[in-house]
Order: sequence, then C-alpha cells, then structure tokens
Amino acid sequence: MEPVQLAAVLAAAVLLASMLSVELGLAVALFELGLGVVVGNVFHLHSQEWLDFIAAFASIVLTFLAGAEVDPDDFKERFGATMAIGIVSFVGPFVITGLVAYGLLDWSVKASLIAGTALSTTSLAVVYAVLVETGLNSTRVGKLLMGACFVTDMGTALALSAIFITPNVWFPVFIAASVALMVALPRISPWFFRRYGDRVIEPEIKLVFVCLFALMVLADASKGHAVLPAFVLGLLMARHYKEHRQEQERLRVVAFAFLTPFFFLKGGLNVSLGAVFANLGLLLLLFAAKMVPKLGLVLPFARRAEPEHRWFITLLMSTGLTFGTISSLYGLNAGIIDRTQFSLLVTVAVLSAIVPTAIAQVWFSPGHLGDLEGRRPATPPEEFV
Repeated sequence: MEPVQLAAVLAAAVLLASMLSVELGLAVALFELGLGVVVGNVFHLHSQEWLDFIAAFASIVLTFLAGAEVDPDDFKERFGATMAIGIVSFVGPFVITGLVAYGLLDWSVKASLIAGTALSTTSLAVVYAVLVETGLNSTRVGKLLMGACFVTDMGTALALSAIFITPNVWFPVFIAASVALMVALPRISPWFFRRYGDRVIEPEIKLVFVCLFALMVLADASKGHAVLPAFVLGLLMARHYKEHRQEQERLRVVAFAFLTPFFFLKGGLNVSLGAVFANLGLLLLLFAAKMVPKLGLVLPFARRAEPEHRWFITLLMSTGLTFGTISSLYGLNAGIIDRTQFSLLVTVAVLSAIVPTAIAQVWFSPGHLGDLEGRRPATPPEEFV
C-alpha cells in the first residue's frame, strides 16, 4: 500500500477512535490500539518508515510531557513510595516471565531474557495518555504513577542495555549531550519564552522538538534509548511549565492531536491475529506471567501509598507497550527470537496496555471517587522509610 493510502486509512481510524472515546467515556488510546489491530489484520496493513518515525517521536514527546507533569517537591516527598512501586513492578515480571519462558516454554536463555525484559515494562506513554484524558495528571495519584512508571522503565532499559547491548563510541557523546540538555534547557527557557513565546508559530515548542530530536539521533547512534533522558528533561522543565501552563497545554495539544494516535495505532498494527490464535495457550501463559507478579507485588505498596486508589495504581502499573515493543524488536533483529516469539511478546504488550487500563477506568478510576482535585485521601497513607 502506498504511504498516502495508509495515512488515509489510519486518519479515518484516528477519527473513529476519538468518537468512540467520547461516546463511551474510555481513553482514546484503547480504541487506537484496538483499531490498529483490526485494520492491520483485516486490510493486511503493515507499518512503513514514515509511521515508524512518527511513532518513535511520539513516544519521546509523551515521555517528556509525562516528566513535565511531575512536581519535583511531590516526587521528593514520596520518593520511597515511588521507588518501591517502580522497582517491584520491574523485578517481579522480569524474573517470573524469564523463568516461565525458559522452564515451561523451552525458550533459549537469551530468548527468555528478552521475554523477561519485554514484559517487565510499564508503559509511561499509556499511563500518561490516560491520566491526561481523565484529568488525573495533576493529582497526587497521577504524579505517583508517573514517577513509578519512570522507575520501572529505567529498570527495563538498563536490563536491555546491560544484558544485550554493547555501547559504542557514540555512547559517551549521548550521555554528555543528555546532561548538557538537562542543564541548558531549563536555564534558557525563561529567556527564550520572554523573547519568542506567545506567538502563533510556536518557537518554544520547536525548541523542545529540536532537543528531543537531538536525543533521538544520538540515542540511535549509540544504541541507547532516548526515553529516559527525555523524561528527566521533562522533569527538570516542570517548574518552568508550572509558570507557563499555556505553553505546556499547547505542546500537549500538538502531541495528542497528531503524534500519539499514530504511536498507538502502530502498536496495534504489530499484532498478528493469525499467530495469536495459533499459539493461544502460550499467549495466555505469557500474559499471566506478566500480570500476576505485577498485580501481586505492586498492590501491597500501592495500598500503603494510596489506600483508596490502590487498584487503580496497580492496574495502570501493569500496562506495557513502549519498551515491550522496543525489547521484542531488538530480539527479533538480533536473531535471538523468531517471528512467532516476537508476535507473542508484542501481543502480550498490547493486551496489557488495553485490558488493565479498561478495567481501571471503568471500575477503579479516582475520578469516580472524588479525587479529581488531588485531595489527600481520607485514609492516610503509610510512611515509606
């Protein structure tokens, strides 16, 4: 299919997903993922280079925006809870899924490690999209979730890099450039906004995009990941955006109107229903290997941190998409896993982005419990030491 034809089909899917989201009151990301699965399998569509690029950039922009939503003071105050939830969310699925793949599915050691890495992640992109759409991004629950997601994804990225990827000569350049941007952007943004801000051509958004593109280029050259420095860069910009809310909102509009729909649609396109139905038992086993440790280990810590919203936190921490796809694709390209194993891992990642998110929104959303204003819960959280 020609690029313009694929773009037209996906644009129609984006519009339909938006309409369904409004009518049914669920996050649009769920419908974009679902429609990606449908159009990919019904019309036999596959991703193309332009879509891969937009989806990759969208994941970086979403991660940056998620970091910008985190209040640094709140992050420091709840550091213990954030770290505890994030660490167990990574370690549990990484160990259990790896053991299941090796011991029960008879995968090789390296393939089992890819499975553990791919299914250990929590999708910061999915969580942030849901929180923004439901207005929970500025609440205590939302800020705790975004911080914990970052910790989990940091564990996933470090595992993938430490076990499989050998850094090249570009890696120190990537690290140095990331640190330089983290120092420079928060310092020059106030001056840049005063000089060039509040214009229809949006120079301040273009400045952020230039920085994120630079991270992507250097990450690709160094075999690293731009997601983690993008989150930290957003976190360091949080105070600036707190003073310039309209600037942050305009960046969010650009992301949600154009970039993020293609990110989620591409995730759905990766699912092969033929491979799923041919290996349904294996799929369910891998899905359970991800979900059971996520639910079982995160829930006690979520109960201590936010007793009234423990299930909402636990379910959203069980989602997975971005690093799940990245890890699976690396394993496929490196010859560690085959096409069937790749399809299984990506499908589990997509299902984990849809199923727990839908359950959390329908039955456990804090919006249904009167927490939209970020009020402290009636049941006080326990202290983490």
